[in-house]
Amino acid sequence: RTLGVAFVAYSPLGRGFLTGTVAATHELHAEDFRRISPRFQDGNLQANQRIVDAVKDLAGRKGCAPAQVALAWVLAQGDDVIPIPGTKRRRYLEENVAAAGIALTAEEVQALAAAVPPGAAVGERYTAEGMKGVDV
Repeated sequence: RTLGVAFVAYSPLGRGFLTGTVAATHELHAEDFRRISPRFQDGNLQANQRIVDAVKDLAGRKGCAPAQVALAWVLAQGDDVIPIPGTKRRRYLEENVAAAGIALTAEEVQALAAAVPPGAAVGERYTAEGMKGVDV
C-alpha cells in the first residue's frame, strides 16, 4: 500500500478447501494435486477444518456459499486486494462473481480475521519437492 501497488490474492479459496467440499483426501481424484499437498494430509486436513467451520458458519447466517464468504472477506480487505479464484465450472465462476455483491459488516470481517489469524493453517503450503525449482 505504501508503494501504491495492488496485492493479488492467489488461490483465495485455499485450493477449494474454503468451499467446504473437501472432507477427505482419499475422495479426491487420483491425480489431484491436493492428495500430496501438506495442508490436505490426514491430521492437517482435520485440524484445518476449524477454519472451514468459521467460514461455513458465517455463510449459513448470510444465506450464501462458503466460497462466497471467503471471497467477500478478501474483497473487504481493500480495493487494492484482488482475489483470483480458479474454477473449471461455469456454475462456480458465477458463484465467485456473485461474491462481489455480498457485503460483510465490520464485525463479520473482524470475526473471521480473529477465527483465522495469520499462520492458523496447519501444514506447509507446498511439499519440498514441489518447491525445489524455486530459488528463495
